Amino acid sequence: MVKLHFAIAITRTCGSGGGSYIGKKLAELYGIDLYDRKLLRLASEDSGINEEIFAKADENTRKTLLYQVSRRVYDGSIIPPESGNFISDENLFNYQAKVLRELLNDEDYVCVGRAADFVLRDKPNVLKVYVDAPYEARVEREMKRQGINRSRAMHYIDRLDRYRERYYNYHTGKKWKRPENYDLCLDSAALGLDTCVEVIRTIIAKKYGVTV
Repeated sequence: MVKLHFAIAITRTCGSGGGSYIGKKLAELYGIDLYDRKLLRLASEDSGINEEIFAKADENTRKTLLYQVSRRVYDGSIIPPESGNFISDENLFNYQAKVLRELLNDEDYVCVGRAADFVLRDKPNVLKVYVDAPYEARVEREMKRQGINRSRAMHYIDRLDRYRERYYNYHTGKKWKRPENYDLCLDSAALGLDTCVEVIRTIIAKKYGVTV
């Protein structure tokens, strides 16, 4: 009997701790990989496209209007090397999505961001989690985490949340913060980060029979 691997796909707002704490803690507890920027290396190896191109695209698109003026909903396709669009932002996302889907055939993992909830929507054993917190709590967390003042923390959060929202809409055609996109929505400020981890662990145990 072929083992069905599980994935935890975390979508998070900036400052909620969903990626920087919850995602890392879950990966440590289960002894599995956490894929965020690490995914860029695997996508580079799969596509033959230099990893620096993935990294630069990942950073540069935060500074452009691309995601608010157009949309390229992921449909599972890959643009071939002979195409002039082979290293387009759309195809760089396509390869990351391809890697995420194929990884689930071989291993359990946690993925933070990358619209993984949408990319893996038809796969079994995927828990789609959305982590948020009240704006003020997120500002306070970033002020402490980065050692910055309130104004800079607000600017950082607003900029990153705008990018994530546009990125998600561009590649999925869906609204980033809509609860129907996810299996579980958590308020990390109300529950606490460790309680969020425990809630996810409980659901993984009950739904997929995996315990740590």
